[in-house]
This record gives sequence, C-alpha cells and structure tokens, in this order.
Amino acid sequence: MANEAPTNRAIAVGVDGSPESLAAADWAAREAAHRGLPLHLVHAWLWQPLDVPLAQDREAEAQRAQAVLDEAVAAVRAAHPGAAVTAEVVQDTPVPALLAAAKAAEMLVIGTRGHGALVGFLLGSYGQQVIAAADRPVVSVRAAAQDRRPASVLDAAEVVVGQQGGREESAAVLGFAFAEAAARGVGVRAVRAWSLPPLYAYSPGSLRLADEAGGLEPYERKALAEALAPWRERYPDVPVTEHVEIGGGGQVLLSAAEGAGLLVVGRRVRHAPLGPRIGSVAHAALHHARCPVAVVPHD
Repeated sequence: MANEAPTNRAIAVGVDGSPESLAAADWAAREAAHRGLPLHLVHAWLWQPLDVPLAQDREAEAQRAQAVLDEAVAAVRAAHPGAAVTAEVVQDTPVPALLAAAKAAEMLVIGTRGHGALVGFLLGSYGQQVIAAADRPVVSVRAAAQDRRPASVLDAAEVVVGQQGGREESAAVLGFAFAEAAARGVGVRAVRAWSLPPLYAYSPGSLRLADEAGGLEPYERKALAEALAPWRERYPDVPVTEHVEIGGGGQVLLSAAEGAGLLVVGRRVRHAPLGPRIGSVAHAALHHARCPVAVVPHD
C-alpha cells in the first residue's frame, strides 16, 4: 500500500502487530469517530544490522514491517468502514518516532505491552519513555482480553479525571476530560484526593485558608469546585460528579475509576536532571487501571 503523510491533528496510534497494539488501534478508531478526526497509524522500524554471523535480509525485514502496518490498517477498516485512515512505516527507533507522531497529532494512542525490542516498541520502558516525554496527551490501552467490557459499554461509561492543585494547574487535564466526555455524550467524575498535612507543612497562610473554608475537607471541596467552574460553563451539557476523598492520590483515583470508560491523569512537565518523569499517580493509573488511561502533560 502507498504510505501517506498524516493529516494535522489526527488521532495517532502506534502499532507493532501485538494484540495490545491492535486493541489500541481499535480504540483510536472509535476515538477518531467520536471527535470527527482522521486516524493515523504508525509503525516504527529501523534497519539495524546485527553484529552476529547470521544471514540478514534488509528487504525482507522491510516487507515484514510493512505487513505489520497493513494488517493493522485492514483490521481497522474492517471494523470501522467509514474511518479516514492513513498509515506509515517510520524509519527511526521507536521512542523518537512515536514522539514525533504525538507532536503532530491531537493525541497518541499506544498499547500497554508489545513483543519486544526486536519486533515492536511497546515493551516496558519504551511506552513509559514516550508517555514521560510527549508534548501531547498519550492514551494507554490494554488488550481487549484484559478489559472484557464490550466497546459500546466502555465508551458509554463516565470519564474519571484526577484534579489537583489550583484552577490553572489542572486546566489542561480537566479540559481534556470534559472534551472527551462531550464527544462521547457521558459524564465526568472529577476526583480530588487529600491527606492531613504533616506538622511542618502548616503555615499561617494555609491555616487561614482552611479556616475560612470551614476546615480542611471543605477547603478541598471548594478548591475542586473552583477548578471545575470554567469547564462546567464551557460544557453545560456534561453531567459532573465531584468526588473528594481523604487518602493517597493513586488509591483514591483507582477506586473511583473502577467502572470508568476512560481515566485521565496529569503529568507535570519538569526538566529533571534524570530526564522526564511520569509521576506516582500516573504511574499507578497506567499499571493498575482496567480502562484506558490518558496522561495529559501540563505546566
């Protein structure tokens, strides 16, 4: 098949032939339909001759890479006949190829697992590197066998989003969650976890704010309501459930997302000495949530 360049702001999805990446492609096709956007499939492959005495055929390997992409495209078109689909084999190593695809897309969709470094790109650290460094939201999708709910049930379930900090800090994450809910015609459950601060964290300013709100928990509820206010106004038809609970962020969020269709979490963009990080809450969501998880970068 002839490869085509992606349409700007498409839903991009990485494929490697694994069941997880095919599940990701199917989810991405449904997402593209919800949002009225095209779908762009990417398979990363770079000819890297091995320094071993084995027969190696570059052309045969290139054909295998194209076959992986063709199989994914055929599966998407069979399941979603009206989808606008483009596809390409990117001649680069996996992480840079996927980061470039994400940069040009509305979002990037990947599977949680893959075949390994010699065949695919989504084994362990590759996916984590992409999520930690991407400029755009990245959605991680498990194989259908790991979430047995039919697609129609999954897409009709609420969008659960973790909110922390103030209005500006959580704007990108909440904006993504509300846009998803509006596109699907479902509600948003906004979750804010809180815990009792250690003694050294108390300050006259924080105590004054808590006192004005009537205590620590009312203060947290007020903070969540204020962060949600502009998004309620922008999306008046999206039902909203406010969920404030004491406990660890990851634990509270995973419990609230048990029946969700999508879990949305934030990733603070930091230039750390050891490179970009995902964050503990996003890490917990990616490893333990049954539903697809969207990780949204924010300042």
